[in-house]
Amino acid sequence: MHPLKELAASSPAWPFAEARSLVKRYAEKAPEKGYVLFETGYGPSGLPHIGTFAEVARTLMVLNAFRILSDLPTRLICYSDDMDGLRKVPDNIPQQERIAQHLGKPLTQVPDPFGEYPSFAHHNNARLRAFLDGFGFEYEFYSSTECYRSGRFDEALLAVLRHHEDIRRVVLPTLGPERQATYSPFLPLCPSTGEVLQVPILETDAAAGTITFDDATGERQTVEVTGGRVKCQWKVDWAMRWHALAVDYEMSGKDLLESVILSSKITRVLGSRPPETYTYELFLDEKGEKISKSKGNGLTIDEWLAYATPESLSLFLYRKPRKAKRLHSGVIPRTMDEYQQHQEGFAKLPPEKQINDPLFHIHSGDVPTESFGLSYSVLLNLASVAHVRETDELWQFVRRYLPDSPKHPSEETERLLKRAVRYYADFVEPNLKLRTPSELEAEAFGELAKGLRSLDPEASAEDIQTVVYEVGKAYPFESLRHWFQALYECLIGQSAGPRMGTFFKVFGLENSIDLIESKI
Repeated sequence: MHPLKELAASSPAWPFAEARSLVKRYAEKAPEKGYVLFETGYGPSGLPHIGTFAEVARTLMVLNAFRILSDLPTRLICYSDDMDGLRKVPDNIPQQERIAQHLGKPLTQVPDPFGEYPSFAHHNNARLRAFLDGFGFEYEFYSSTECYRSGRFDEALLAVLRHHEDIRRVVLPTLGPERQATYSPFLPLCPSTGEVLQVPILETDAAAGTITFDDATGERQTVEVTGGRVKCQWKVDWAMRWHALAVDYEMSGKDLLESVILSSKITRVLGSRPPETYTYELFLDEKGEKISKSKGNGLTIDEWLAYATPESLSLFLYRKPRKAKRLHSGVIPRTMDEYQQHQEGFAKLPPEKQINDPLFHIHSGDVPTESFGLSYSVLLNLASVAHVRETDELWQFVRRYLPDSPKHPSEETERLLKRAVRYYADFVEPNLKLRTPSELEAEAFGELAKGLRSLDPEASAEDIQTVVYEVGKAYPFESLRHWFQALYECLIGQSAGPRMGTFFKVFGLENSIDLIESKI
């Protein structure tokens, strides 16, 4: 038994709450297949985005929580629906006219617009797998095309055929009159064009395992439903997959809630128990619009990692999955600082609180305790004030605050400094708006410079912070918040900023005094 099992059994952390539903699912009998199967789904019709990664990361958090609560073996499948037909050409890819000629074909039959892989689906699948592999995720990758063509789904497809009319009775009430007249669970692949066809199924023969339809040229065709000759309609496809693979757990976005309900009903028609499901809210861009693979709005995985660590991304994903989040560059510094705060405090927590901390779930219980020592925001503000463009310059400021630091940063620290310098150049510097202090602020600035000059050059950040507080309280500001806001806006060019004692310590007292006096 895992040493944390008893604590996890009552933990309010959402991964443990989800894991407990799976424990209950198999409380009386272990799964016949011998393991508990987690699945994540991906539609490779566009380049992978953070929402895709989030589903895998969050599912793994639940899987790891389940391993604490149960001794049952587990597996995770990352499933790509790459046999789906290309419905529209994404806005953010090259060769759009060429790709438009392949509308309707399975994504594995659409050329790669980047010229690197056998198909567009192969390209997008590779992009997703490369990132998941780089992050160290343990998973098995399943291709829809391979599953259909290899025969893995044959038995399940024949079950769909046997229950053709039962499934129609489940789905038809959710469709409009026109669609009801032609709906079938099956989408045959046109023998002549290769397109995924949405055509009426004229006859079904469960004994022969065939369907009959008119293809794109108007010619009548009778084909077997096995061997990759047909694909199921989306909601039926999901249910068929759950049935064929005996999936136990799957997450999905709020936009698929109705599909989850319908696919669960179809799974029962096929004779299987639907998986435990979890519905999360969607990511929004800075304007509050849903992030879309085809639009390419919002941050990509690569963009986040250009400015911040993978761990900070996981922290952003962990928090309140059922609450919509705006995902844009502005959330990066705050999330980086929050990660550091959790990391610095984790070891001090008792075990019953550690298992509720986000970092426990981000790192599967093995939380690194060594922290950098300076917040990301302080690094950005140093870059702002000193107009730092090179990591070497930034490192010299860091060494002033951390005198025991080596002459040169480690590889990991170098990466962090590069991310901060890059973020400053791309997002901070273009938006700097330094203002002139008011008469009251200028008088207080003069007093602050005098107070800092009276300190020992090696004064601690706390001693410096005390002087900043005392000056602010000595002048008739509406509140201390207005005093600090004046410092941020006049010295750094932003409406919010770091703890000033730490900032002045890192920037150096002499440099700080010169900066303050230059504003008077």
